[in-house]
Amino acid sequence: MKDSQILSTFAERKLPRVPPAPAPVLVFDACQVGVILRAVLYVEAVIAVGLMYVAANMVDWLARVALVTGGALPATLLWLVVGCSLKRALARLPGSLQVAAGVALGALAGLYACGMLALLGFAEAAPWLASACTGALLAAGLVAGLVWRVRGRTPAATTARLAELQSRIRPHFLFNTLNTAIALVREEPAKAETVLEDLSDLFRHALTEQGDSSTVEQEIELARRYLAIEQVRFGERLRVEWVLDERTNAARLPPLILQPLVENAVKHGVEPSPRGAQLRVSTQVRGQMALIKVTNTVPAGQGHAGHGIALANVRDRLRLLHDLQGGFRTALVKDVYQARIEVPMPARGER
Repeated sequence: MKDSQILSTFAERKLPRVPPAPAPVLVFDACQVGVILRAVLYVEAVIAVGLMYVAANMVDWLARVALVTGGALPATLLWLVVGCSLKRALARLPGSLQVAAGVALGALAGLYACGMLALLGFAEAAPWLASACTGALLAAGLVAGLVWRVRGRTPAATTARLAELQSRIRPHFLFNTLNTAIALVREEPAKAETVLEDLSDLFRHALTEQGDSSTVEQEIELARRYLAIEQVRFGERLRVEWVLDERTNAARLPPLILQPLVENAVKHGVEPSPRGAQLRVSTQVRGQMALIKVTNTVPAGQGHAGHGIALANVRDRLRLLHDLQGGFRTALVKDVYQARIEVPMPARGER
C-alpha cells in the first residue's frame, strides 16, 4: 500500500529515553511564526485605530498609517529578533522578570521607532517619552498574550492527556488483551508473557508524567507495542508496514498522540473487515518539517465513521505545542484513509 498520493489532494525492545525538558518555562518566546504574525498584526491594528482620532479624512489617515508604520514595523521586528536571540537567557529568569524584560524591550523599540522617524525628518519635535510608553504598552499586551497561552497550556494538555488515556486504555481493549494472553498461556507461554509485558509498558507509560512533549522515536515505539498486542489478537488480518526515516526521531510531539491514530486504524480498518486491513506507518523529512503518516485500508463503502473526538484532540494538542508550525490533516481516497501529522524539525543544537 502506497500512501504518497493520499494527501496530495489537499532492536532491543526498550523505550528510548526522552531528553528532559528544561525546568524553566519560557513565556516570552518570540521565535515562533505564529507569534511574529500576531505581533505585527496587533501593532498595526493598534496604530491604525489610534490614528483615526487625529486623521482629517481617509486619505490623511492612510498617509499617517503609512508614515507611522515606517517606524513601528522595523521596531516591532527588532523587538521580536532581540527577544528570540535572548530566548535561552530569558528562560533562566522567573516569569515576572521575563515579563519585565519584554516590556523594557518594547520601550526601547518605541524609542528606536521615534528615532528613525526623527532621523528621516518626519518628526520635528520627537515625542521620546510618548514613544517609549507606547512601545512598552504594546509589548505588555503581546507578552500578556504569551503568558496566557503558556498558562492555558498546562490544564489543556492535562485534560487532553486524560482524554487520550481514557480513549486508549478502553475496557474492551484491556479485556481482549487479557483474554488473548489467557488463551496463549498453555500453548505459547512465551508469547503470552510478551503480550502482558507490552500491556504493562503501555499502562506504565500512560500513568507516568511525560512533560510537555515526547519524541517521534518514542511515539513510534509505543505504537509498535500497541500494534504488537493487536497483531496477536487479529493475526493475519492485521498487516503492518513500517517505513521510517530516522532523521525524524528527534522531532517533538505531544505525548501519547500517535497511538490513538493507530488505534483508530485498527478499529475502523481491521475490526469491521473479515479480510482485515493493511496499515502503514511512515515518517519522512520534507524541507524543515517532519511528516508522520498513519495510513490504513477500510472496508469498501464504509468510510471512517466515528465521533472525531480523538482526531480533534490530536489537532488541538499539536496546536498547543507547535502553534501555526504544526499541522494535522486527514483524507479518505478510494477506501484508503490517512492521517498526517506535520511538525517542525528541531534545530541542530536541540537534537
